[in-house]
Amino acid sequence: MLLFQFPEEVLHCIFCHLDYKSLGRLCQVCKAFNEFVNRDAVWKKIARGLLNTGITWNGTDIYPHIPLKERVKTAQNWGNGACKRFIPLKWKTKLLPWLQLDGDVLFLSQATNIGLYRLHRDSRRLQQTAFKIYSGHKGDVCCFALTDSHLISGGSDGTILVHSRRSDLSTFLLGHSQEVNCLDIKDGLTVSGSRDRTVRIWTSNSSFPRSTICMADRVWSVAVSPTVSSFVTGTACCENFSPLQIWDFERKPVREWEEPHDSALYCIQTDGNHMIASGSSYYGVVRLWDKRQKACLQFYQLSSRPVSSPVYCLRFSSSHLYAALATSLHSLDFRHSHIHAK
Repeated sequence: MLLFQFPEEVLHCIFCHLDYKSLGRLCQVCKAFNEFVNRDAVWKKIARGLLNTGITWNGTDIYPHIPLKERVKTAQNWGNGACKRFIPLKWKTKLLPWLQLDGDVLFLSQATNIGLYRLHRDSRRLQQTAFKIYSGHKGDVCCFALTDSHLISGGSDGTILVHSRRSDLSTFLLGHSQEVNCLDIKDGLTVSGSRDRTVRIWTSNSSFPRSTICMADRVWSVAVSPTVSSFVTGTACCENFSPLQIWDFERKPVREWEEPHDSALYCIQTDGNHMIASGSSYYGVVRLWDKRQKACLQFYQLSSRPVSSPVYCLRFSSSHLYAALATSLHSLDFRHSHIHAK
C-alpha cells in the first residue's frame, strides 16, 4: 500500500511527527500531498512550539484568517531575528507616545490626544492622518489599553480615563498619586502601574482599586496573562531587584528575569505562549525573550543616535512589530528574511 493511499486520519498522525522542513519537502512531492500538508491541523503541533504563531498556550488561534503554514515560516524569522525595518511616521516635537493595534487600525497617543490611523491591509503602511481622536486628560497620555467596548488611558495627571468606543461617555478611576505609566486589561480586570511605585488592580464595576501592590521601584510596564491568573511587571531597574517579574493575583511573585544592561523596561507584550517583547529606556532597544530560556533571544537597536530615545511602547501582530520612540514610529516586518538583528 502506497503512502498517499492511507486514510487521512493516518496521514495526519504521521505528518504531525515531522518537522517543518520535512513538511515543506512533502509539499513538493505531488498535488495531493501539497493540498493535505497545507491544512492548519498538520502545522498546529509545530506552531505551538514556535514564537508568535498565533497559537496560545491553550490552543486558541489568534489569527485564524492567516494560513498556519505561512505563520510557521514567519515564526522562523522571529526566532532568527530576520526582518525588514522602516519608519512609517515621524513628528518634530519629542513626546512619550503609546500605541495599540486593533486589526487594521493603529491607536497612537501624542501629547493629550489619542489618534486612530488606518493600516493598509497588504503593505501594512500607515495613513498619515488620524481619522478619529480621543482626549480628556489634563496631562499627556502615558499609556492606554483597548477592549471591544472601551479605551482605557492613563495620564501624567495620575488619573485613569475610561472612554466608551460606542459613545462619547467617559469616566475617571482615581487611586494613583503620580503619573500612570502603564496598564493592561483582560476580562474586565485592569492592572495599572505608576511612578508612585505601586501596582493597582481594578474591577470593571468600581472607580477605586480592588487591591494595591507596593513595589521597590517605579513601574513602567505591565501585561496580564491570557488566563487572567497572573501578570508581568517591568520596573525602572534603579534598585537591586529583577526588573521583569511575573505575579499571581494573590500578589506573590512567580518568576523573574534580569535585564542584561540594567535598563528600565518601558513596555512589554506577550504572544500568549512563549514570547515576550520588551522595550528599554536606553538606545532605543527592543528585545525578544523566550520564556523557556533565561537569556535574551534577539535584540534590535532602532536608533543610531548617540543619545537615543527610550522605546516608550511596542506592539506586534503575526508579522510586524511596531515601536514608538520620542520622535518616530518604527516598524519591523518579519515576512522578510534578509536583514538580521544584532
